[in-house]
Amino acid sequence: MDSKIITKFTIATEQGMDTLLYLTQTIAREKFLSLVPKEKVENYLSENFSEKTLTVEVNSMSNQWLVVYTNDKPVGFARITSKGERPKNIAHMRAIRIADFGVIKEYTNPAIRQSLFDKCLAVCKSYEAVWMIEYSGNPFIDFFESEGFAKQKETMELDELQLCAVCLIKQS
Repeated sequence: MDSKIITKFTIATEQGMDTLLYLTQTIAREKFLSLVPKEKVENYLSENFSEKTLTVEVNSMSNQWLVVYTNDKPVGFARITSKGERPKNIAHMRAIRIADFGVIKEYTNPAIRQSLFDKCLAVCKSYEAVWMIEYSGNPFIDFFESEGFAKQKETMELDELQLCAVCLIKQS
């Protein structure tokens, strides 16, 4: 049986918030618990993905939240935002950022990741550049590069978690 995959916008309804709380916390723990102490990850979650913080961020006009579903089960999310300091080489352009992008590890079907990513690019198509900052060990970096993002030379740090990070940029 083929799985039904769909990516949709999410808003601050009770169901939307429950879905985002589950996805953001599950994916952040999967991404970071093997890299930084549990206490740091839990602090990161409470500062960035608590119910209160998420409600503010979902209601912000600067953000758009996407959730990918497979067979009606939420399995990944992305946040597209106009917030954040742009990399110098695109500071003069109309640019937008994919600030969060993740899929729960057990959902390895490449079509799930592709559906979420394609929806991100559709949202970003009117911009001259799209950028993201990901920790250096993110397994999606090769995928992002295969989709036209270029890794920038300068390295940076994911502030809250003190992980080495890379900036990726796609220009139209």
